[in-house]
Amino acid sequence: MISLDPTLTPRSLATAAARVFTAAAPKITSLHRAWNPAKGTPVFTINGRYTSRGWTEWTQGFQFGMPILHYAATGDKTMLALGRDGTLRHMATHVSHIGVHDHGFNNVSTYANLLHLARAGLAPASDGDIAFYELALKISGAVQAARWTDLPENLGYIYSFNGPHSLFADTVRSLRALALSHRLGHVLMGERDRRISLLERLLRHAETTARFNVYFGAGRDLYDIRGRVAHESIFNLNDGSYRCPSSQQGYSAFTTWTRGLSWILCGYPEQLEFLSTLPDSEFKPFGGKAPTLARLLETAQATADFYIGHTPTDGIPYWDTGAPGLARLGDYLDRPAEPYNDHEPVDSSAAAISAQGLIRLGNYLKKKDPKASSRYLAAGLATARTLFGDTYLSTNPRHQGLLLHSVYHRPNNWDHIPKGRKVPCGESCLWGDYHLLELALLIQRMAEGKYYTFFAF
Repeated sequence: MISLDPTLTPRSLATAAARVFTAAAPKITSLHRAWNPAKGTPVFTINGRYTSRGWTEWTQGFQFGMPILHYAATGDKTMLALGRDGTLRHMATHVSHIGVHDHGFNNVSTYANLLHLARAGLAPASDGDIAFYELALKISGAVQAARWTDLPENLGYIYSFNGPHSLFADTVRSLRALALSHRLGHVLMGERDRRISLLERLLRHAETTARFNVYFGAGRDLYDIRGRVAHESIFNLNDGSYRCPSSQQGYSAFTTWTRGLSWILCGYPEQLEFLSTLPDSEFKPFGGKAPTLARLLETAQATADFYIGHTPTDGIPYWDTGAPGLARLGDYLDRPAEPYNDHEPVDSSAAAISAQGLIRLGNYLKKKDPKASSRYLAAGLATARTLFGDTYLSTNPRHQGLLLHSVYHRPNNWDHIPKGRKVPCGESCLWGDYHLLELALLIQRMAEGKYYTFFAF
């Protein structure tokens, strides 16, 4: 399990966080100069060079979100121009994309970050610019919420690109798009001018995900371990009944793909932060604010505890907690992760996402449960310390990736295995790089006595 160091603080990691942005600048510039839009969005590196793999273009928001985050941390106007111009030129189709569940990844990472900077007076923007960012976010949230499957018992979910029968763990983080659209006063308009609350769909999706994609140790099946996550849940559309767990990118439906876990672990604390800012009256139609927040907190803590207990001491998980090669690694949870082992790859991108979730959960619990708060903060900061170190932070100017040792799709064998190695290692992915910057910015702000959220405007 993760070794907890109670002496770690955001201030103690401030220098390491700044080093992340120093390392990122030439990589962002290199990718911008080398990228050929005709070949699709960059996804992951092969031999240190970003390559494209068309699937749903779900990483483009990270491509332009990275320079925006860099500007937020450093004030480098060149980075702001890269992010803003890229958003204006390439992101419009993502706002109206009805075929994906990735609006949080693409549109919140770009338009929302730009809106935050503009409204905070941290970046130049006209009233027209601000109205443009707001309109993009309003439409994005509504379009995402329209990709909807109703279930009995007032449940329902934003369905994945696999189809209306499929609920992904990933989509929790796209609830940010619904949250922002709702915050901006928008609703989804349905047939016969029916006004559909985006907050209602956010809450229904969050409850459905908690009920079916997250386990609570209640004996649901033989593999019901508290905090375990199923990447996908499958439903019978004829009657809305739940059928089975599944996984597209994990080892099996009954093991935990750690990046799927990380989306839950990051997404629920983010929603706790957001929903806490809304007045009690908004929750009256949904059973009240207190029980709603309690359910989200239960889910966040279950997944956080699972992550801490099923991750090596340095905070970096292997790609799936049930991957068969782990048996050959002995007591792998009692020592730091080994990215160059011969049996199973680690996934640093899952660590970057999870570290942010742990820190946000710890921050949320500071007054409510100081002991638990300290535990989650210590785990998140320990993971960040590892990610900011030489093993995972790429400072080689010839390598376009920032965060090393990430994994995209192990079952499909898409990840590059270097010559002389037996498992993927030494490569980067765009979501890993983006979330490392997001993590570093969060820690930088906390070190300054500030904070950073997706709804900070």
